[in-house]
Amino acid sequence: MHEAGIFTGERLLADDPLFAADFSRHLKAYQFAQECVRGKSVLDAGCGDGYGTDLLAQAAVRALGVDRSADTVAVAARRYHRPNLGYRVCELDRLTDLGEHFNVVCNFQVLEHLIDPRPFLRQVRQVFEPGGYLIVTTPNRLNSLVENPYHVHEYSGSDLERLLREVFAHVEVRGVCGNERAMAYDRARAAQATRILRLDPLGLRHRLPRGLIEWVYPKLARLVRRNVTQADRSAATITAADFSITSTPGGSLDLLAICRV
Repeated sequence: MHEAGIFTGERLLADDPLFAADFSRHLKAYQFAQECVRGKSVLDAGCGDGYGTDLLAQAAVRALGVDRSADTVAVAARRYHRPNLGYRVCELDRLTDLGEHFNVVCNFQVLEHLIDPRPFLRQVRQVFEPGGYLIVTTPNRLNSLVENPYHVHEYSGSDLERLLREVFAHVEVRGVCGNERAMAYDRARAAQATRILRLDPLGLRHRLPRGLIEWVYPKLARLVRRNVTQADRSAATITAADFSITSTPGGSLDLLAICRV
């Protein structure tokens, strides 16, 4: 437990300086979504510690964040308070249990964790208001330089579009790109992680019990970022302004898709 939330090495916390660059990359997508949800109702499906749902609520008429983890939802509800903001526990493949409909559904940095995302995507269609649409972000496999034990499947732009078109008639795939400073940080992070993985040339980490991996990974994630920051102090000053949303996914760190029925 982090003082402000639940730290796993994968779920980002809004006020952890070691993860400022990672957080800023995710923040860029939420800033894009803020403009899309202005004056609308929005569901943040897989809200984590809730910072993104709070940002959406600043523009939306109504914002609801849901997560499968009751502990995480409790943290989000404790941290963020607005009259038009709420948090609930809900499995992503049971969104209709909410009994609500939304103009926009956001699903950021979650798809890569799902063994089969199709049940979730079909549920999204069921909770749309007429004319509703989904905004998805997920790491771009072609530029994913660091092994992540929490990810069960990463996508290229064409992979993602093919998956989403199974459920949605209209899919537009864009990219979340970093400038040279942000990309240098990502390369440095990958180099630090690679040095650590060289200590396990036989790949024995893949045979470790899940509980042990989830205990070790947050510690290694912090070590990697601490080493990067010590080598280059400017890494701690990366903000959302160092990232941009591009019309094509080529060269992007994350894929961003807009899906309509």
